[in-house]
Amino acid sequence: MLNIKEQLALIKRNVVDLLPEGELERKLEMSLKEGRPLRVKQGFDPTAPDIHLGHTVGLRKLKLFQDLGHTVVVIVGDYTALVGDPSGKSSTRPLVTPEEIEANAQTYLDQFFRIVDESKAEVRRNSEWFEEMKFSEILKLCSSFTLARMLERDDFEKRYKSGSAIAIHELLYPLMQAYDSVAVRADIEIGGTDQLFNLLTGRQIQETYGIEPQVTLTLPLIEGLDGENKMSKSLGNYIGITEPASEIFGKIMSIPDTMIAKYFRYLTDESEDRLTEIEQQLADPSVNPMELKKQLGVMIASMYASLDEAKKAREDFEKVFSKRQVPEDMTEIRCSISEFEEAGEIFWPKFIADRRMLKSSSEARRLIKQGGFQIDGVKQTDFATPLPFSGEHVLKVGKLGWYKLIIS
Repeated sequence: MLNIKEQLALIKRNVVDLLPEGELERKLEMSLKEGRPLRVKQGFDPTAPDIHLGHTVGLRKLKLFQDLGHTVVVIVGDYTALVGDPSGKSSTRPLVTPEEIEANAQTYLDQFFRIVDESKAEVRRNSEWFEEMKFSEILKLCSSFTLARMLERDDFEKRYKSGSAIAIHELLYPLMQAYDSVAVRADIEIGGTDQLFNLLTGRQIQETYGIEPQVTLTLPLIEGLDGENKMSKSLGNYIGITEPASEIFGKIMSIPDTMIAKYFRYLTDESEDRLTEIEQQLADPSVNPMELKKQLGVMIASMYASLDEAKKAREDFEKVFSKRQVPEDMTEIRCSISEFEEAGEIFWPKFIADRRMLKSSSEARRLIKQGGFQIDGVKQTDFATPLPFSGEHVLKVGKLGWYKLIIS
């Protein structure tokens, strides 16, 4: 078993905030002395169905705590999701229905346990305590926190000063998340840097209820494929952990070179020595970062698919992009020319959206304008192609989408 200093070194790796200083070491010493594992909490509001690489930064830290012998407590926020976390938001979030929350929760847990050991985790839904809470108990919870303190939140402060609406239920969110820590008697709570206020609120509310305050541990937020915004499904800049190896690898190839070192650091298990070596290589103008990006793509794809699939994804990528070849495996799309006879043309934005190559026709319009749509290796700059247009054709939609179109 690792000693306290060794545990601390592993836990602190890549951490942004660890508050208060010295408290974690004391808790670890107490855990060792009493033979009681620490309870490490992280909550997830199932407002969307899938987990992406941005989520895995926290999940991998939870797995580390499990490996060190501690208990991970997963809070499925089926009640907090009804409110919606206002962290980082400039407006009130739309409400999610209980049916959507339940469907998303199951998907979340299925994917969650691809990283975290289910046998060493405790799963709790915060409906367990909030459904039973009396109004007098809600008043007690609210009385333990001031409005002035709540408005210290950066997002609330900005919205208040700008005159933007802040709904009363949004003010309850940090208190609800904090009460989760009371309900499960959390020793440590982890979250992204955007959760710092909520996590510190948890400490204050635990003290109010006579429970030893938790240690607050935050981890960095990971930018998505654009290299600018936090990875998010709503922004479409994400890499899902259940995507095929070819998709994961291909998306890694599309990240800006400036993100390579960060992805290696926060999304893989590379050693500090190797990370230093990677940073030095990236700083050397004579080194082509593409090779490092390919290594990163194989590494991450193999973590969530298999090594063989990851290697094949690299081979296919090199065939297509390095040697300008068309991939062997493409999604086939079959249709009849009669579908377009009334219009006398194929209108590509609608065609692409209807067949789910992209999310919407407006997104397809933008792609075509930017030169990202090809037919048989030639950029299609017009939105429509007059009939007759039949036979077999290869469509390339964006950087990664390859389709065999068969029109009969």
